[in-house]
Amino acid sequence: MEVILLERIRNLGTLGQTVNVKAGYGRNYLVPYGKAVYATPANIKKFEARRAELEKIEAEHLQAAKTRQQALAALDMVLITAKAGEEGKLFGSVGTRDIAEAISAAAGVEISKSEVHLPMGALRFVGEYNIDIELYSDINVVMKIKVQSLTAKEDDEAAE
Repeated sequence: MEVILLERIRNLGTLGQTVNVKAGYGRNYLVPYGKAVYATPANIKKFEARRAELEKIEAEHLQAAKTRQQALAALDMVLITAKAGEEGKLFGSVGTRDIAEAISAAAGVEISKSEVHLPMGALRFVGEYNIDIELYSDINVVMKIKVQSLTAKEDDEAAE
């Protein structure tokens, strides 16, 4: 199935490219989410008429991602506290939502949980981790996250 991309998609192509994709990927993801249109002669004409508008939007998204990248680069480390046992195993885990909220609070820029990549799954032990944040298709930031144990004494102080 041939589609015309309406935005840059990682490992697939850039704005305006006509690419071949599997039918299910195009029909169930790219077209419904507005990331691509079917490559028919009518859609090609419509796309060419809108090309300048779409390129402007693409440039704005890229600039916003670069601004967020600079704000995140200024951070040295983000600290996340969680309850843990004596061996350093967390009661529960630290997931993408927890990491996104901690980074957003520390940096002052909005990070969504879908931008946080944890290839080995949720964090289940205390320690330092390097987390990949994908702000845009080609703009990645590696953040240093420190998961720290919340001791019983600190837990009592937090409850007061």
